[in-house]
Amino acid sequence: MTVHDTPSRPAGSAPVRPEQLDQVDDRLATSGRLRRFFMSAEFGSGAAAIIIFIGFSIAAPAFASREGIGNFLDPAATLGIMAVAVALLMIGGEFDLSSGVLIGSTGLVTALVTTQLNTNVWFGMLISLAFALVVGLLNGILVHRTKLPSFIITLATYFMLWGLNYAVTTGVTDQVTVSGIADYNGYDSAKAVFGSSAGGFQVSLIWWIVLTVIGIVLLTRTTAGNWIAAVGGNAAGALAMGVPVARVRIGLFMGTAFAAWLVGQLTVIRYASATVTTGIGQEFNFIIAAVIGGCLLTGGAGSVLGASIGALIFGMVQQGMPLAGLPSELFKFFLGAILLLAVLINLYLKKRAQGGKA
Repeated sequence: MTVHDTPSRPAGSAPVRPEQLDQVDDRLATSGRLRRFFMSAEFGSGAAAIIIFIGFSIAAPAFASREGIGNFLDPAATLGIMAVAVALLMIGGEFDLSSGVLIGSTGLVTALVTTQLNTNVWFGMLISLAFALVVGLLNGILVHRTKLPSFIITLATYFMLWGLNYAVTTGVTDQVTVSGIADYNGYDSAKAVFGSSAGGFQVSLIWWIVLTVIGIVLLTRTTAGNWIAAVGGNAAGALAMGVPVARVRIGLFMGTAFAAWLVGQLTVIRYASATVTTGIGQEFNFIIAAVIGGCLLTGGAGSVLGASIGALIFGMVQQGMPLAGLPSELFKFFLGAILLLAVLINLYLKKRAQGGKA
């Protein structure tokens, strides 16, 4: 038999029809898609969220009530907004330890500009947005130009912002809280956009959903999303292929700064005040939510949807533990345990995806 001959069939066997081969191909394709789905970070975090919801609902029926759902979606929404931006940044191979304190900084800028200059609330919000974007721009430029690890650069930013928050606020108002913003023009319209609620659900939930959808589309349906993953996976290789690495990095840091500004405005408008301690220490929660959702600490891979589900898990556990009668101190233990577990699972999935030994 030559290489051009058709292999012989067993005696008595029927010839294979083309449509049968198509059916085999379809079954193999379906099997491959199902395998990828069950091995995905979204499936793992989604399954965990369902199990946690059922568990707390059984332990404390009030958890599954409309009020209970609104209670855990409230912190999950603000955390989720940050988790989306932090997930994109981590997929790009970077970290931002200043994102938490920047939330407080933007709220303080809005409140101070409004109350001290006796101006419209929207003007104060615009100034704080400019401030946030400048911080993100500087973080991105410094990380790209110096080649220093981003956690070092942003840790320095964290301490500088923390110091400025205290020094400027106490120096101007002689207090650590700026209040009275509700008395100024523009507050009512700003509250409708950033501080309103309906049926026990805060408007931050809508912002969270919108940003999650935008993040998913950006990462999975655009050239910019390919650039982000390429820079996080191998920045030198991405640069050699023509990817604008500098623009990608700077854009990601500015995106995280924008998310911090948004959460800062949701907070200051909702409570009509700003305090110097807002957001401090939250940056690790953002990273944990992203890791739970499948973001690798090494960059190059991750999921925006998974990060949002991670924020949902965070909110459910935070609100569910007291309702279930569990000590609130165990929440920190949970954070550490879930972070370790998520890292190990992500490592396992990465090895499986690369065809290595798990």
